[in-house]
Amino acid sequence: MTATMLAQTAYRSAAAPVRTARGSELAAFETVTARLSQSADPAAPMALRADALHDNRRLWTTLATDLAGAENALPQGLRAQLFYLAEFSLLQSRAALRDPAALTALIDINRAVMRGLDGEVGPA
Repeated sequence: MTATMLAQTAYRSAAAPVRTARGSELAAFETVTARLSQSADPAAPMALRADALHDNRRLWTTLATDLAGAENALPQGLRAQLFYLAEFSLLQSRAALRDPAALTALIDINRAVMRGLDGEVGPA
């Protein structure tokens, strides 16, 4: 390996963008929501829907755990609203296992959260 190739390899990882916590949350919601959308297709296999719902439940459980922590800096009112959405998402996930139409509410909620994380104001 030449010195130029070694230098390129060494600095390649440093050129990757640094992701903020908010950016990481947005990326997680984007990934999970895309999987939920794919599994909403009536022809999609049940295993795809179950996996997507499992990932959505993990995401919302992680978020709820963070919201409940004393070190969370969000305003109390926003924390309460997000915690309510977490509870609703967990309940709605059970319904979506039986009925794919219930995925619509989960996808809508995730997209609303993504708009908030992305800094958008109002419905889109």
